[in-house]
Amino acid sequence: MKKIDISKIDKNFVRQTADGIELKFIDAKDDSLEQCGFPWFPKEREYCRLPQRILDQVSEGVSVLSWQTSGGAIRFRTNSTVIALEVKLDGLSNMSHMPRTGSSGFDLFTGCGSESIFTGNLRPDADEVNFSGIFSQELSNETQDYTIYFPLYNGVKEVKIGISPEAEIAAPSSFKIEKPIMFYGSSITQGGCASRPANSYTHIAARRLNANFINWGFSGNAKGEAIMAETIAELEMSVLVIDYDANAPSPEHLIATHELFFKIIRAVHPELPIIIISKPHFYGTELDCRRREIIRKTYENALENGDKNCYFIDGETLFGSNERDLCTVDRCHPNDIGFLRMAGTVTPVLQQALSKKL
Repeated sequence: MKKIDISKIDKNFVRQTADGIELKFIDAKDDSLEQCGFPWFPKEREYCRLPQRILDQVSEGVSVLSWQTSGGAIRFRTNSTVIALEVKLDGLSNMSHMPRTGSSGFDLFTGCGSESIFTGNLRPDADEVNFSGIFSQELSNETQDYTIYFPLYNGVKEVKIGISPEAEIAAPSSFKIEKPIMFYGSSITQGGCASRPANSYTHIAARRLNANFINWGFSGNAKGEAIMAETIAELEMSVLVIDYDANAPSPEHLIATHELFFKIIRAVHPELPIIIISKPHFYGTELDCRRREIIRKTYENALENGDKNCYFIDGETLFGSNERDLCTVDRCHPNDIGFLRMAGTVTPVLQQALSKKL
């Protein structure tokens, strides 16, 4: 069968390059910019979601996935009329059920929080590890905030941001909620299968609240291990979301790990708001119901013990009640519709939890 290059037929699919445009490039690790989503970045200077000291103590899957940059972002202010990228990725990420715009692409947003606007996406071609391109060359010359969201299912070795030679670049405006929201969970938490990084439910919810956030979604490998709870407990957070139901291999595994995971963190953070979620791809089977009740029991036991900062979201509600069949790519992983609905359900609970802290 003849291979078709759609960009030769439809020029709207051509990635804009920086050829012939004069730019100056700033390493995204520069201290004048804000690196988000990598809690140990100030010490380690790496785009890794976990501290490297525990990589040999976690499963091989978690260790590998820790280098995938879901939740990672670079924030800054500039008056440049053009923003470009030069990127070195960790490898190829050609998934059959998720577009490269999401797995290996970068999103640019202009503005802050709920007022921010999607401005462009850059992504590699199928056989590219290193690539470059322009998000936009029609930006305002007024100084504005920008956020560049990193890929959901690839690692990033190097990023350089290109701006106009005469433009200035500086630290961004502050988040309304500086202490990050912490998400721990499965491939759904990591962002599979959003069409773009910023369309994952974690990103949407954080943007609506103008909140910093950390994404610890570990595709197929979030098993509620004690070391993960202990490492999470090291962090300062505004809210913790526990969402790993989909990766627990059995109800027995949930019984053995779920409440223990909660208690490890609660012992270190007695007042931290913690939101517990059961899996969204709920089909009412006996197994689905049993898993949900195990997770609900963690919540109910917390309330019985006097915990006033624990919340439960029934996963069956995450996709809404109508046209739920439109919300996934494979009856498990959300598409953009599913993630938007998830964010619509989770955000009010985050607001409720945060209201006690603000």
